Amino acid sequence: MKKINYKSFPDKDGHFAKYGGQYVSETLMYPLSELYKAYMKIAKSASFQKELKGELKNYVGRPTPIYHASRISKELGNCNIYLKREDLNHTGAHKINNAMGQAMLAKAMGKTRIIAETGAGQHGVATATACARYNLKCVVYMGSEDIQRQKINVYRMKLLGAEVVAVNSGSKTLKDALNEALRDWVTNVDDTHYIIGSVAGPHPYPMIVRDFQSVIGHESKQQMKKINKKAHILVACVGGGSNAIGLFHPYLNDNVEIIGVEAGGYGLSTGKHAAPLNKGKPGILHGNRTYIMEDKNGQIESTHSISAGLDYPGVGPEHSWLKDNKRVKYVTVTDKEALEAFYYLTEKEGIIPALETAHALAYTFKIAKSKSKKNILVNLSGRGDKDIDTIASLQGMKV
Repeated sequence: MKKINYKSFPDKDGHFAKYGGQYVSETLMYPLSELYKAYMKIAKSASFQKELKGELKNYVGRPTPIYHASRISKELGNCNIYLKREDLNHTGAHKINNAMGQAMLAKAMGKTRIIAETGAGQHGVATATACARYNLKCVVYMGSEDIQRQKINVYRMKLLGAEVVAVNSGSKTLKDALNEALRDWVTNVDDTHYIIGSVAGPHPYPMIVRDFQSVIGHESKQQMKKINKKAHILVACVGGGSNAIGLFHPYLNDNVEIIGVEAGGYGLSTGKHAAPLNKGKPGILHGNRTYIMEDKNGQIESTHSISAGLDYPGVGPEHSWLKDNKRVKYVTVTDKEALEAFYYLTEKEGIIPALETAHALAYTFKIAKSKSKKNILVNLSGRGDKDIDTIASLQGMKV
């Protein structure tokens, strides 16, 4: 059997084998083609890459460090747990890597207006930040349910000059925000660029977002080599999947175990979860073919996760392809387990993780208890300031 070169995908039409592609209205075919051509010509140029590298260093604060969580490593067993500290980026998460790259590209394309969707609010904040940096008008679509869960990030976006549009259709979460953003783009393609925040959507978005986020994996490879440590296991949470693919992609052809962690919610048997790779099936959602959660009539099912950023019924097409090829193992963690991991890291290492990231941590802690002498590298994709209201309310407190 021929060995797969994972870094050679997607193909020219945006397919990861049977996943990906462009399943959109005719109106969007031209702007998607325009975006692909601009990306290949502008974003791949040496001058663009040099400018982006400078922005990531001097504005975002890269490279983010790798931290050896020595206390919990010792308490949990004989593994060494390393955290890639994306929470230390400007705006507090990995989302800024992609937002800066796409905002720079939009500016170079002559676009003056940016739209975005957001769930946990981190992509919205990152986009609003990049728009403030480059003097671009910014409109962010956000489900009204997520607005209630993420009030702090909503206020941050408004402070940065963005207009936040509440979406009251459907489940009032990330899926519905993405629907509204796509409708906006169809209407305003001439002056507007849509910054999708995850590795989902129609081609070329899964490729573009992956490439901008791959700085995480490239940096971590160099950093682990510098401290003479080999990563044996990589772990990251998976909603749409941008932070995960950002860590995973540079390692796909290497001899390393890779694990993506989906939101198990109240448990897979309850139906109240957000785990399409574990309980879904291939279908079409938001312009691409991928694993999704749908009922027998083809209607998208409601999802649940304590973390707004993982509360999505689909996943990036590259993750679907990696699942089918068994290159990445996809598992789930429940709300309860994620909360326990949130408290544990906070109390033992003095680092407050995002609830999304806590899912990856929870599974990492399971590995550390069951295996010996492994170096586990976790993408600490965001900080937990945004989740304080949620955590406090679960404890019966009001912040």
